Amino acid sequence: MDVSLSNSIMHTATAMKNAETANAVQVNVLKKSMDMQENAAAQLLQALPQPQQLAASGTLGTQVNTYA
Repeated sequence: MDVSLSNSIMHTATAMKNAETANAVQVNVLKKSMDMQENAAAQLLQALPQPQQLAASGTLGTQVNTYA
């Protein structure tokens, strides 16, 4: 077997392993980022004011007049 071929195969295998590790790290960073966004969105939704009760009786706010 040619030595340069062996070196090329080992270099390729090492590069593939490094790429696999880099991809795993990127996926973990993405997951953490998405978790942080989820928490931020939940906090924003909780900070919204609660809707007031709609009118249940009387003439103000209980009737809708529409025309087509």
